[in-house]
Amino acid sequence: MSNDNKQQLGQVLSSPNEGPTPLSGWWIFWLCVALIVGFTTLITITCKAYVEHPPIPEQVFDNQGNVIFTGSDIRDGQQIFLSKGLMSNGSVWGHGSYLGPDFPALTLHRMAEQAKADYASSLYGIPYSQLNSDQKAVVDSKVKQEAKQNLYNAPTGNLTLTPSQIRAFQKEPAYWEDYFSSPAKNGGLKDNTITSPEELQKLSAYFTWMAWASAANRPGEQYSYTNNFPYDPVVGNTPTTGSLIYSAASILFLLGGIGLTLYFLGRNPEWDWHSPASVLSSPIPAVMSSPSQKALVKYVVFVAFLLLMQCLVGGGVAHMRADPTNFYGINLSQYFPSSLLRTFHLQSMIFWLATGFATGGLFLSRILGGKEMPAQKTLVNLLFCALGLVVFGSILCEWGGLSGLWQGLSFWLGSQGWEYLEIGRIWQWILIIGLLFWFFLVFRNTTPALKRPGTRKLSIMFLIAAFSIPFFYLPAVFFNDMTNYTIVDTWRFWIIHLWVEGFFELFATTMVALTFIELGLVSRQMGLRLIFLDAILIFMGGIIGTGHHWYFSGMTQTNMMLSSCFSAMEVVPLVVLCLEAWSFRKTALLGPDQTMAKKFYWPLMFMMGVGFWNFIGAGVLGFLINMPIVSYFEIGTYLTPNHGHASMFGVFGMLSLALCLMVLRESCSDEVWNKNQKWIKCSFWGFNIGLMLMLLCSLLPAGFLQLWDVLANGYWHARSVEFTNTGLLSFFGYFRMPGDLVFIFLGAIPFFISAIKIWLADSKTKNS
Repeated sequence: MSNDNKQQLGQVLSSPNEGPTPLSGWWIFWLCVALIVGFTTLITITCKAYVEHPPIPEQVFDNQGNVIFTGSDIRDGQQIFLSKGLMSNGSVWGHGSYLGPDFPALTLHRMAEQAKADYASSLYGIPYSQLNSDQKAVVDSKVKQEAKQNLYNAPTGNLTLTPSQIRAFQKEPAYWEDYFSSPAKNGGLKDNTITSPEELQKLSAYFTWMAWASAANRPGEQYSYTNNFPYDPVVGNTPTTGSLIYSAASILFLLGGIGLTLYFLGRNPEWDWHSPASVLSSPIPAVMSSPSQKALVKYVVFVAFLLLMQCLVGGGVAHMRADPTNFYGINLSQYFPSSLLRTFHLQSMIFWLATGFATGGLFLSRILGGKEMPAQKTLVNLLFCALGLVVFGSILCEWGGLSGLWQGLSFWLGSQGWEYLEIGRIWQWILIIGLLFWFFLVFRNTTPALKRPGTRKLSIMFLIAAFSIPFFYLPAVFFNDMTNYTIVDTWRFWIIHLWVEGFFELFATTMVALTFIELGLVSRQMGLRLIFLDAILIFMGGIIGTGHHWYFSGMTQTNMMLSSCFSAMEVVPLVVLCLEAWSFRKTALLGPDQTMAKKFYWPLMFMMGVGFWNFIGAGVLGFLINMPIVSYFEIGTYLTPNHGHASMFGVFGMLSLALCLMVLRESCSDEVWNKNQKWIKCSFWGFNIGLMLMLLCSLLPAGFLQLWDVLANGYWHARSVEFTNTGLLSFFGYFRMPGDLVFIFLGAIPFFISAIKIWLADSKTKNS
């Protein structure tokens, strides 16, 4: 790129009254490169999923040509699996909940045990347990050979199973009927969750197909459709060569990325938080008087209520992990089965996080625009009503769907059953419309700032980040309950990873930078550099890194090669954020002029917490499980929610609450705020200490214990109810209680109290 072109690009986001140094065009150039390369690669991988997914056969035969089950049975089995909320009980190919087993892994191992018994009988006429070591070696070799052979006929679309696999399949309906009979056996589901012979037959067909795809070699390769996942040496499922090589390569990408980034920051003298006062923006007014801003206080109360609800429901889920049949003398599973509680837990989390971000967006856009738009308060209240309808309507319908009230309509009205995307399809469309309406309000607020040269560039970046929220939620409607699982998982993680960890993070970074600018703590020039640097680093690794969720979901090793290396680079912006947070603490919180820092001390402390948990939760604990060789043994164990809790609440949750506190602070007088600071201080330390105890006392040790068992006995065993609900793992389930109690009683409840008290004080002020 020539200097002239760079200058032209720089003029797009520079203004004559923003200081002598315009923003370099290289920022825009490298951001465009990261976006183009990232999305080109990600879309290519996504398209390959439509071609390379494990095939669903038209018909499944035995070796005499008799039809055992059909592709329609497999798809119906998936529909039954989802409608009963079983992804909120156990998992498939490592994705789902942790109270039940990994269903394909357990089915695959049962098929292997059947094959061992059959070969021992046919070759030697005695049970496998009575064979000598040489005889066992022969049988073990036969079992592996049988599991690895692929008898799928692509031209006809038919699959032939071996006699042992057929016999194993015929036993599956009775096995699963027994599993679903009692909450003690299934991690807290209702008694007799599934009793219909037809449903059990189709569900068994679905699990058997997934088990076959887990072991049968992909055509032309020496590993299965799932890259030999799950780990089970009995069927020859061991780590692939690629998982080892690409793990080593990911470490090189990580170290190289950190090194280059620190080199750039070290040699760039203009990367400094300290800014001359002449370019600082004007502080926010002492007390906001805008009607639309005042209307946001009830949003914060709603966030606090949903957070408290999520914590209480999460406590119930955690208790079922330790004892699924006895909740302090109550058999809770008969009223609120674990699948329903976990669905509530995840959906309430998504709702309060999104509501907090939406509140922050409306709050900051109004300040950025500097003008109260006509009827804005009425529209904000209308959005609040729509939000309440979606939240409570979808939750009630999820309860009805999992209770069997919406037969035939559960996917649309009740619960889709896909983890994190459980809400019915109708509610998803309403949510998308609501997000677009929210963006309209944000755009409306920001319009005046677009006309001012000094704020135009920040406004453009803010609106781009805001629009990405409704736009990148659209992949949630690109599939249904009959779509091939590999394709579903591809789009599902466009939401879970790309939407949340990509564009929500971009929006979060933009709002943090804008907050610091509006508080007069950093210059607009520095704020823009912060936005662009973090956006480049986030998208450089985060877009392609989405694929680290697809290592074992039916993708080829092309995805593993690319996503493992770029996923490692997701740690790089987290290191930078830690440096930024530390620099900010020294210059703003501990600097000579602390007027704004003192006024907004607790919102800023919550933002500081974001930097800490970003590095620990998303960085350290995330990188721990992202390498293919670690993920191969770990996925679906308690190391996954260990990372999930630390990153989702520690990063996005703390930031959402920080934005809510900004709204509360600006809605009340200093007197009211000072009276309630004790509750906010308590909640800050309660959240942080409770989360740390939750990780150190329960999830982290339980995850390593489970990982140990995977290596010792196979993945199926470490995920079995017999292992997770007994011994040390059950103890760590109970030992989560101290962290949960601190989190709830010293974190969520004080935050809820502070929100209520400030809201009531605000209402009293308006009425007086």
